[in-house]
Amino acid sequence: MRRCIELARYGQMHAAPNPMVGAVIVHGNRIIGEGYHAVCGKGHAEVNAIASVRAADRALLCDSTMYVSLEPCAHYGKTPPCARLIVKTGIPRVVVGCVDPFAKVQGRGIAILREAGVEVEVGVLDAECRALNRRFITAQTKRRPYITLKWARSADGFIDRWRDEAEGEAAARLSSEASLMRVHQLRAMHQAILVGHNTLRMDRPQLNVRHWAGNQPRRVVLGRVAEGELPAGWLAYADIDTALAELYRTEGVQSLLVEGGQQTLQSFIDQGLWDEAYVELSPVVLGSGVPEPRMPVGVTLNEEQYFGATVWHYTE
Repeated sequence: MRRCIELARYGQMHAAPNPMVGAVIVHGNRIIGEGYHAVCGKGHAEVNAIASVRAADRALLCDSTMYVSLEPCAHYGKTPPCARLIVKTGIPRVVVGCVDPFAKVQGRGIAILREAGVEVEVGVLDAECRALNRRFITAQTKRRPYITLKWARSADGFIDRWRDEAEGEAAARLSSEASLMRVHQLRAMHQAILVGHNTLRMDRPQLNVRHWAGNQPRRVVLGRVAEGELPAGWLAYADIDTALAELYRTEGVQSLLVEGGQQTLQSFIDQGLWDEAYVELSPVVLGSGVPEPRMPVGVTLNEEQYFGATVWHYTE
């Protein structure tokens, strides 16, 4: 199952809005096939694992075990149901990491397998498998995008200097060239990025992924935007509730990265609308400025390293 999780991560950039899934087929103590879901709309992990089995090993499938990090699908979407393919292939035993909460699955894939006489074990490394697809699972269960907050703080606890919009001053530079790669990696891992109206007006951010290979997320601004002020291709919403509802229901967004500014970030925190947060610790001292957002008491905090930068990682 750990190999399944390892394989699944290869789909991190392109599997969405589908979940990341890895599958491994074992005969005795030997892996005879493995695969993962690489791109939405293409073959699922189980399909790719079965296809990877060499011709010389095909006869072994009827005496093998398939390990898969997420319950095999049971419905016709862009691809046929994997549960029925497993039955057709004759694999007699399947070990599932966790149940798929998607409304068209939710145990149906497991039921198809068991009704066909396949032995099924469920819940192996369940917590790890659920953590792997925390964005997908949150969207399915909470009916909103998975929300990640991100900002950089100075050594003395500020996210920017005080600036006069009329002066056109640039924002304080708190990220290094190397740590910017982590910022763009985070963007590529999410389907949408959101900033507040003040950030749009003062900084005119690009919010692209020029420092990382990946899909360009939808760009979103929170607040009332004047006619002609919204850049082409951007979405604007008046408030957080509307933004989350429309992004999820209309745009199909399952993951949202909130980059600021301070009022926008604090609004998400105060409403309990966040799932994790990354705070880059900059060595720069500003002396005074815009204070960083305040996180609630009692949340989990881990210190991590990314591209040479120290980062606080908050999780609920």
